[in-house]
Amino acid sequence: MTLADRYTEFMLSPRSIRHCKSCGAATDYLVPRDDNRHRAVCSACKVVHYENPLNVVGTVPIWGEQVLLCRRNIEPRHGFWTLPAGFMELGETLAQGAIRETVEEAGARVEMQDLFTMMNVVRVGQVHFFYRARMLDTTLNPGVETLEARLFLEHEIPWDEIAFHTVRDTLKHYFACRQSGQYPLHCADI
Repeated sequence: MTLADRYTEFMLSPRSIRHCKSCGAATDYLVPRDDNRHRAVCSACKVVHYENPLNVVGTVPIWGEQVLLCRRNIEPRHGFWTLPAGFMELGETLAQGAIRETVEEAGARVEMQDLFTMMNVVRVGQVHFFYRARMLDTTLNPGVETLEARLFLEHEIPWDEIAFHTVRDTLKHYFACRQSGQYPLHCADI
C-alpha cells in the first residue's frame, strides 16, 4: 500500500478515533443520547469526540493574464499541479489561512480579493475555499511541499496534470469569469 493509499484510507475512515483524547481509554462508536449519529464515545470518561469536515483554503494568484500554479512535492498527487492551498489551522480565518498557504507553498506575496469558490468534497470530509488574489510581484520562493511554482497563461495550463477536481473546476470558473469580467461566488458539491 502506497503512502497516498494510506492517506486516502485514513481520510475516508469514518471511525478513525480509536482512543479518547482526554484520558486515553478506548472509544466505542455509538449514538449518544440526544444525538442522531454514531460518535466516538470514551468507554471510561464518556467524552464524545466529533469528527467534522476539514477546511482546505487557498488562492487563485493572478499576475496579469497569468495564474500561479505549484507542482506538488507531497502525496497525494505528488508531481501534479495545483493552486497554492492546504488545511486551515486553528486560530486563523479562511483568508488568513489562504494567504499562509500561498506563502508556504509558492513564496508569493498577494493581495486578497473576494472568495471565489466553495466546494464540498463530501467523500473525503473536506470543504475547499479559494480566493482570488492579485500577486504583488513575480518573486517566488516555493517551500518544501512544492517542486516548482510557475505562472501559466490559460493555453499553457497542464490540464491533464492538475492534481484535484476542485482546482480544475476553480481554474475553469476563473477563466470563464475573466471573459465576462464578473467574478461571482461559485459553490458546488464534488
